Amino acid sequence: MRHPGNLGMILGTIGLPLLFQSTWSLPPAGVSVLALVVRTQLEDAFLTRELVGYRDYRGRTRFRLIPGLW
Repeated sequence: MRHPGNLGMILGTIGLPLLFQSTWSLPPAGVSVLALVVRTQLEDAFLTRELVGYRDYRGRTRFRLIPGLW
């Protein structure tokens, strides 16, 4: 997995509405998760363009966020 920090932030963001048992916090959490997924995609594209050797790393580490899926 290439972006474990982003996955941790996503899991934490999903967990907060559950922890607080608040339906009011679900929409902001959903927007935050979507923003983090978009950020991951943009970050991956930037690193591919700008960081020497990242293409090889991508070849060895296949998934961005969810092992076996994406």
